[in-house]
Amino acid sequence: MSAFTELWAQLAPVGRDPETGGYLRYAFGAAEMTLRGWFLDQARARDLVVEEDGNGNIFAWWGDPAAGGAVLTGSHLDSVPHGGAYDGPLGVVSALLAVDELRARGVTPARPIGIAVFAEEEGSRFGLACLGSRLLAGLVDPAAAAALTDRDGVTLDTAMRAALGTGPAGARPDLLGRIGCYVELHVEQGRALVDLNRPVAVASAIWPHGRWRLDFHGEANHAGTTLMADRRDPMLTFAATVLAANDEARRLGAHATIGRVQVYPNATNAVPGKVSAWLDARAYSPETMEQVVAGVHLHAQHRAMTDGTKVTLTAESVSPETEFHSGLRDRLAKLLDDAPVLPTGAGHDAGVLSAFVPTAMLFVRNPTGISHSPAEHAPDPDCEAGIQSLADVLADLAC
Repeated sequence: MSAFTELWAQLAPVGRDPETGGYLRYAFGAAEMTLRGWFLDQARARDLVVEEDGNGNIFAWWGDPAAGGAVLTGSHLDSVPHGGAYDGPLGVVSALLAVDELRARGVTPARPIGIAVFAEEEGSRFGLACLGSRLLAGLVDPAAAAALTDRDGVTLDTAMRAALGTGPAGARPDLLGRIGCYVELHVEQGRALVDLNRPVAVASAIWPHGRWRLDFHGEANHAGTTLMADRRDPMLTFAATVLAANDEARRLGAHATIGRVQVYPNATNAVPGKVSAWLDARAYSPETMEQVVAGVHLHAQHRAMTDGTKVTLTAESVSPETEFHSGLRDRLAKLLDDAPVLPTGAGHDAGVLSAFVPTAMLFVRNPTGISHSPAEHAPDPDCEAGIQSLADVLADLAC
């Protein structure tokens, strides 16, 4: 059994739903806290110096982090609802094993090497993606973050205090200033590497992307006694908006998804009074993304006039296009035997940190092309190739 297979098996049962095979690893919940404890044990077993930043992020250092110019790697441990095993944890496990590989090579870093575990990267519990890295960078006010609530009405502050004993601390320029560069390894969220017949790629950029909440207001009423002509049914407006999102994205060569919805009162025998839905939009340019969102909103408003309903649009999280550091990107691609350079439509903590430190990403081949699903997969040999590639990158940058 390889070192990767053995270490990966330790994570496999944690937070897994036996019915779907997907993972329920929400920030500061029981499963994610178990994984955090596992990471702390792994870091200490390797004599790494553990540091927590007050925002739920963990850093494990090989070498003195106060020396500055550190090479940071890592990812996250939380998941989307019923998500796959690899999104996030692969980057953490690979970072630990890359350190093992460098030690096996007899390498001593000239610059500190750090492994980061970022909190609430998916935004699945509190609705704001990359929350831990945004707090670290000072891009989110800690008081506003503390007031964020999950679907059960639990605030971030309450959840963090229950799990960690403290609420969000906010910006840590002292810690961020010690980082010389950040390289995040991640499972590929697509299948380009299958066609290219390569196990590892380097990222070029992250598409602009965002999340918007659409609230459709109508009139709750009895399903059996309310005439069809008298209904003000927001579900009709919602349904038409889902179709409009699909049409707009296809027309403009973008991506638009409505994958989360809440219906009130959510009763079989009641016409809904309100429907809330979340639109995820991504595109190759910010102008195109804005055009998609505006088009969806316009379609929703027109349909609302027909249905006798009202619709409001609220931006919850919007991220601009992220171009990774070109010098670092090109250096890594050359180092890794002219690895393919690929864009991505997915957001990452690397995108947040890119505004503050030179940042790059490595992708490990995903033969299914599926992500955020139990079908997400990367074969062990490709994962091991990713570890070797990450070790080569860390050796080049830190040693």
